[in-house]
Amino acid sequence: MSLPSRPHGISRTATRLLAHGLLACAGLGALAAQAQTVTLGERQAARVDNRQERQDARIDQGVASGELTRPEQARMEAQQARIGRMEHRIEADGQVTGKEALRMEHAQDHASHRIARQKHDRQDRPARRPIAAR
Repeated sequence: MSLPSRPHGISRTATRLLAHGLLACAGLGALAAQAQTVTLGERQAARVDNRQERQDARIDQGVASGELTRPEQARMEAQQARIGRMEHRIEADGQVTGKEALRMEHAQDHASHRIARQKHDRQDRPARRPIAAR
């Protein structure tokens, strides 16, 4: 007695259609995986951009709460602009090397520490006085 090559009730045509369907699904899965591939440079650029946004938000929050004076705000915004220019120069050739990524990371670390230090230096912006009614 020999074993059947396919289960009873399934025709050869149905088996072929099933095999072709599975191959098509596998091909689509591989295509989707290839489309989602992100390069190291793109990940680094997104990380830098997100960190810049968070640091800008920290500066804005410090100004709104009075923790940062106007001169402190101006210095930190200038520092953020320098970091942005550095990012554009680094990404200009289309490839971010490990050394360049470390340099960018160091600049952002320095800016982050400066923001924290200035926000907690007990130097507050004077509150606005309401205009006295006459």
